[in-house]
Order: sequence, then C-alpha cells, then structure tokens
Amino acid sequence: MPRQYAIYDVFSSDRLAGNPLAVVFDAEGLSDEAMQQIAGEFNLSETVFVLPAENPAHGAKLRIFTPGRELPFAGHPTVGAAIALAEKKSGSDIDIDLMSVLEEGVGPVRTVAKLQRGEPSFAEFDLPRLSSRIGADVSKEAVAAALQIEPHELGFENHQISFWNAGVPFLMVPVHDLSIAAKARCDGIQWEQLAPIADGQLADAFVYCRGGVAHDAHFHCRMFAPHAGIPEDPATGSAAAAFSGAIHLFDELLDGHHALLIEQGVEMGRPSKIHLHLEVDGGKIVQGRIGGNAVKVAEGSLLID
Repeated sequence: MPRQYAIYDVFSSDRLAGNPLAVVFDAEGLSDEAMQQIAGEFNLSETVFVLPAENPAHGAKLRIFTPGRELPFAGHPTVGAAIALAEKKSGSDIDIDLMSVLEEGVGPVRTVAKLQRGEPSFAEFDLPRLSSRIGADVSKEAVAAALQIEPHELGFENHQISFWNAGVPFLMVPVHDLSIAAKARCDGIQWEQLAPIADGQLADAFVYCRGGVAHDAHFHCRMFAPHAGIPEDPATGSAAAAFSGAIHLFDELLDGHHALLIEQGVEMGRPSKIHLHLEVDGGKIVQGRIGGNAVKVAEGSLLID
C-alpha cells in the first residue's frame, strides 16, 4: 500500500530556501530500520514519520531521522509536521489556527499552526525542555582547528564557547563577525575527537555571531553535524532552543518578553529565519517558543509496504 509523503521547505516563506523536510504520512507498520533507510533515501537533513498518537488527546506521534540516526527532538520537523498535518486536515486555502500536541522522543510538544489564505503557513511550538548548560572541558585551539579558523577569531563581547542542551546537545561557538562565520568549515574527524557528549549524543557545532545579512536578524548562525550525516544544516530549531540559554546567560536578558530573529543557511544559498520568543522572570527563562514558515514544494507516494 503506497504511503503518502510531502516535501516542505521550513523556516522560509519561499520555496527552494530554508530547510527541506520530508514528511511521511501514515508511517504505522514501518520498522526502525525501514525508517532509517527511507531517511537515507530522501537524504535530507531530517525526515519525519507520522504515527498515531499514544495519547488519544494528542494529534500525532512523530519519529525524526537524519540520514544517519534518530533524533529525540528537532525544530524544523516539528514546525514542518505541524503545518503539513494542519494543511492535510483543513487545506491551505483557509484562515484558521490549529493547536495540537505532537509526541516526540523528548516528550509532548504543544504546537500551533496558523493557516492564512494566500500566505505561507506559519507554526510555532513551546520548547519541550528549557535549555540547560553543561560543563565541558574543550580546548579553544582544538575548536578553532576543527572549524578551520584561528583561535583569536573566537568569541565576541563576553560570549564564550559553551555547551547547552534543550533535547539535543550543541557546543555553542561564538565568532567575531559575519566574515569569520562565512569561512568556517567543520572537519568531522577533528570535531568527533573534541566534542562533548550529553544524553548519549555527541554535541553538534553551532557557530554564531551577532547581527546578520538580513537587517532584522539578531544573530547569524551555522550548524555542522558531520557525524550525523549533515555536513551543514540550513536551519536548526533544536539548536535555537539550546542557544536560548547562551543568549540569556551572556546577554543578561532582563525580565520580560524577548523576540529574537535568528538567520541560518545563508552560506548554503538557503536562507532561513527562525523566530525565538523567550519569557524571562526572576532572572530565569520560564518559557520559550520557536516558530517559522513552511511551504510545500513536492508530494508523492512511497511504494514501500
């Protein structure tokens, strides 16, 4: 029996930009091995498989695979799946907000998809886990060598290399400016030798600086995960979730609401915009949301039982 799928470009309102995502509907009955093989067949940074929810009050259960491994949580599959399921249920030519809880490895994730007639759909989700800092003993020189930049090009203002986890661990690597970010390249072998581990997962590299190519961007970022089969990712919601902790720590965010725009994928020719909203109270992040647009670019059938 054919299984329907769709390809969405996520964290962009334009097709052939943002981060492409394969959404496989009706994935019930597929084995873990089959899901991993299908993700490898699509060869996108992530493929999400939609299954019946374990809790009948929830919308669906999601399993998320890179070409090399399964993830407990990822942002662009969450946004893309929320929009894909909302459009599949209601169509895209309608004005409606649809709330749903999606079950992921990290736990239940509350999402809201906003469909607007004639406009790209938008979805946002509450962070299922707030970012937490993890101690890590990493060499500044080793990080610079793995990213093929110079040690003196690391850091800006009071931002330093730090290790954070909001479901998927990332080593946050601040660099001076856009020109340094643009020349970064990740040597997978060197990175595996230095990267710390959390929750049994090797930390991915998240390179960032302040500002952006887009005038409204607060931060410009790049993400490298060669060990997961992702040489570079155009947009990484799970990294933005982890990054929230570094922003709060180093920028000393005051109590209140903070709306931040993160750009990614520029160097890949797939510019992406990730909306990050943080609520700070008593000097701590008490709530966070990530959102973005997604547009369908293809659909079809998998001829796999």
